[in-house]
Amino acid sequence: MIIVSDTSPILNLAVIGQLHLLPKLYGTVVVPQAVYTEIVIRGTGQIGAMEVAQANWIECKQIANRPLVTSLEGELDIGEAEAIVLAVELKDVLLLIDERKGRIVANRLGVNSIGLLGILIKAKHEGLILAVGLLMDELRAKAGFWIGDDLYNRVLQAAGESAMDDIQ
Repeated sequence: MIIVSDTSPILNLAVIGQLHLLPKLYGTVVVPQAVYTEIVIRGTGQIGAMEVAQANWIECKQIANRPLVTSLEGELDIGEAEAIVLAVELKDVLLLIDERKGRIVANRLGVNSIGLLGILIKAKHEGLILAVGLLMDELRAKAGFWIGDDLYNRVLQAAGESAMDDIQ
C-alpha cells in the first residue's frame, strides 16, 4: 500500500532514528511538494532533511486540485492541506498525519489516515522494533512529541506491552 505523508511524522521518525520503518512497512512514501519543500529546502541542515533528499523510496508529487488546497488552507497549514488533497487525488492510499484537525478533515473527504503512533504499533507487530514504549519516550524527550498518559497506555496495550515492560 502506498502511504502519503505530512511533514511532522517524517521529521519525528528521523529525530528518533526510525525513518527506515516507513519503506519497510509501505515501500513507497509519497509527499506533496509543500511537504518536500518544508523538510528538504526550508529544513536544510536540520534532522531529516538530508535523509529525505537522498531517500529513493520517497516520491514527491504535484497537486492537481489547487482550489481544494486553497479551501483547506483556511483550516490547515499548507503541508497538511496538500497531503490530504494528494491522498484524495491518488485514491486508495493511507495518509500519515498526526494533527487531529487534519485527520478530521481527511476523514470528511473519505481519506483513511494513520498517525505516527499507529506506525510504531504496526512496526512492533511486524517485528521491526522491539519496544514501542521506548520509542514513545524518545519522541517525548527528543522531538517534544506530545503523548498524554492515557494515549501512552493505550498505545502500549495495542502494542502488547505494559508500563512495567519499560521499567525492566
